[in-house]
Amino acid sequence: MFNVALVGDRELVARFTAMPAAVRAALDTKVQSLALELQKLVVFKLTGRVLNVRSGALRRSIQQEVQRIGTAIWGKVFSSGDVKYAGIHEFGGTTPPHIIEPKKADALRFVIGGRVVFAKRVNHPGSKMPERSFLRSSLKDSAPNISRELKEAVVGALMQQAGMA
Repeated sequence: MFNVALVGDRELVARFTAMPAAVRAALDTKVQSLALELQKLVVFKLTGRVLNVRSGALRRSIQQEVQRIGTAIWGKVFSSGDVKYAGIHEFGGTTPPHIIEPKKADALRFVIGGRVVFAKRVNHPGSKMPERSFLRSSLKDSAPNISRELKEAVVGALMQQAGMA
């Protein structure tokens, strides 16, 4: 899970705390729509752009959520559920040596050098997985748009409050 926070000095925090309700409402609406857009981008990247789709479990695990505490609001996009390989694809890493055994059959079936091979178990030597970011890269790709749209939402709400829109 990833959290993005805007941290500023006390004056900035005080200004946001004192925002008119219209600005908070505009930001609430905008954060909801931006979280949905970011979720769609992540799912799109998981449709063969970053990783090849096998079962679709990782793609289905991508969720978005908007949280509010007091006057604070933030959106997050994350992988939920039991998709154990999400983290190693996002960050890269290594897997230790391990034994692979069939779960639903009597034997494993795979192809080596064009030849079909069956085995009761395989000693996997471990592997080094490259980073294949789908969450962080989506946020990085979207950051300029997110920043611009949040600013536009605040300016629009302030102008509407001032009767200038």
